[in-house]
Amino acid sequence: MPLSPRQQAGREAEEQALEHLRQHGMTLLARNWLCKRGELDLVMLDGDTVVFVEVRYRLHSGWGGALASVDARKREKLVFAAQYFLLKESRWSHSPCRFDVVALEGTASQATRLNWIRNAFDS
Repeated sequence: MPLSPRQQAGREAEEQALEHLRQHGMTLLARNWLCKRGELDLVMLDGDTVVFVEVRYRLHSGWGGALASVDARKREKLVFAAQYFLLKESRWSHSPCRFDVVALEGTASQATRLNWIRNAFDS
């Protein structure tokens, strides 16, 4: 089934975020990791740290933009999904972890702004 324009834009933004993180030396562990608690967009390894990356894309910065869309409810879902990931992928369960957000705004194929927030929130 083909992707909707919105899904395609999100996929392109996620690919741009992944490439940016790889350029900064991070390694992909999982992409679009699904569980009953939610989804993890990107799970990366930064040295010995497991990084759970939420990628948010918005065409316009109105209504707070991409970064503001990671509200308390979304953060809670990410923490639960990350805990489940560490339970299921036990080889990473003793590694230090952090939560990053990559917020992109502009057209998805060429985001005009990429904002990478390391350690965006605590669990």
